[in-house]
Amino acid sequence: MTDAHLRRPVVTPAAGRYETMSYRRCGRSGLLLPSVSLGLWWNFGAVDPHEVSRAMILRAFDLGITHFDLANNYGPPPGSAEETLGRVLREDLRAYRDEMIISSKAGWRMWPGPYGDWGSRKYLIASLDQSLKRMGIDYVDIYYHHRPDPDTPLEESMAALDQIARSGKAIYVGVSSYGPEDTRRAAKLLGELGTPFVIHQPRYNMFDRWIEHGLLDALDDIGIGCVVFSPLAQGLLTDRYLAGIAADSRAAKPHILFGADRVTQDKLDKARRLSEVARARGQNLAQMAMVWTLRHPQVTSAVIGASRVSQIDEAVGALNNMAFADDELRVIDTILAS
Repeated sequence: MTDAHLRRPVVTPAAGRYETMSYRRCGRSGLLLPSVSLGLWWNFGAVDPHEVSRAMILRAFDLGITHFDLANNYGPPPGSAEETLGRVLREDLRAYRDEMIISSKAGWRMWPGPYGDWGSRKYLIASLDQSLKRMGIDYVDIYYHHRPDPDTPLEESMAALDQIARSGKAIYVGVSSYGPEDTRRAAKLLGELGTPFVIHQPRYNMFDRWIEHGLLDALDDIGIGCVVFSPLAQGLLTDRYLAGIAADSRAAKPHILFGADRVTQDKLDKARRLSEVARARGQNLAQMAMVWTLRHPQVTSAVIGASRVSQIDEAVGALNNMAFADDELRVIDTILAS
């Protein structure tokens, strides 16, 4: 324990934090999630300054963000985002664990060999055990299969989620990036097992609207919630790239799998026009893009990323204007279809 740590004041979260945030029901379950969740995909790894990561987590909690979204491979390096959250829990938020929803996932490559990827029972269970050790906790609130596995029977992956829930290592389970039919099949299997399947996590933003074509209807029929990731298209739906790629932007960082080639002229032109719509609403583009994803009743929460505290303040501030007039939605659709 360092002298600096000894001098660190005891954290006391903001008393009014639950008055700041709106909470939405996750499908037909008893689980409520904040409209904004904090994702630790980037900027919370070992390559990032811990005090900056810590400040963002603590600020999010002060604003009523109770859901912290992780996966086994978040970092970089893989696993280090879970270690970062674990350190913050240990040093600052241990007393508030029961006020938090912590989620993790497995499904992408995490370690070498045939047992560190996809959706086998071996991988899902072993990976969760590793995640719990990194975070220093006994259970996660939500555990997801991170992506469909074309080779492992869905019955095996869902049985692994059931075993995990029955073991007490996860309270709820979910899937991520499943299409409508696989989601329905997963729900049927988990329903037969009596597993608490409550949530789906898909990518969704103005540039990627695939969930509007079948998945939202499936979630409504099944009665599970939806927490969308990448609502800002990894920064494309912000003012960040309107003048090109800045040297300190996500697209310019070599360790982030984003790629400057995704910042196309067509998307930049659309982002500029969308920014004008946002300004007319009294918001910036990022704020409008985020609350746009929440306009569907099936969408429980939007997972945001952040590299500084002010971005979290900005995201929560956007919740003050979540309503869209019909003409605003028509203009946005016209821009996106052009």
